[in-house]
Amino acid sequence: MPTLETKNLTHIFPDGTIAIQNISLQVKPGEFLIIAGANGSGKTVLIRHLNGLFTPTKGTVLLDGKAITANIVEARKKIGLVFQDSDSQIVGQTVAEDVAFGPENLKLPPHEIDTITKRVLEITNLTALSTQNPHVLSGGQKRKLAIAGVLAMRPEIILFDEPFTGLDYPGVISILKQIINLHKTGHTIILVTHELEKVLAHADRLAILHKGQLMEIGTPKEVILHSKHYGIRMPLKNNEEIHLMTWLE
Repeated sequence: MPTLETKNLTHIFPDGTIAIQNISLQVKPGEFLIIAGANGSGKTVLIRHLNGLFTPTKGTVLLDGKAITANIVEARKKIGLVFQDSDSQIVGQTVAEDVAFGPENLKLPPHEIDTITKRVLEITNLTALSTQNPHVLSGGQKRKLAIAGVLAMRPEIILFDEPFTGLDYPGVISILKQIINLHKTGHTIILVTHELEKVLAHADRLAILHKGQLMEIGTPKEVILHSKHYGIRMPLKNNEEIHLMTWLE
């Protein structure tokens, strides 16, 4: 059984604009799925349906075979979303307080909140910054903090919306390591990006959206050959060999 599934998912904005149309997609437990597409293809709209932030005009989203709307609170515990704009997820006065915010909302015992916060700070290499004001962090550190806040909710599935936007090279490498480690430790990863060269070598499947429709899905080596038809830059070497960047290997 897929861990996450969409059936004929359609979203039409009040002005009549069709953002996504009839998207049926299955995600397996532990999978690393990349969703790519040109600007305006519907990528962000799609993933915001996957944890119930958006309500579909038509169709359904299923988590473990059940509609996520049946228990949206439980669904959001299992499905975490890291936004492109990290600042929009920062709510605490310090890094540690920000990480603890989710578990506190779950009304967990204080000792458990403290344990989770310390563990997540260690995982994301933010322990040394635990007392810092989050708003003075670098772009890469803020992105790590956003990931930490999601991890503190102990999700099974993590959605990333353009996680490399605005980061310098060291920041990209640091976030890429975090994402790969999360996948290796058993999390299901769904990542939206137009920067395929950074992550394609680590993905199990690649899906391409075009004008709100799911046009291609399959192994990266199969699907990437058609990417140029949908306004996606294909990572090539000598115009013949697919160049999959494997910085961490």
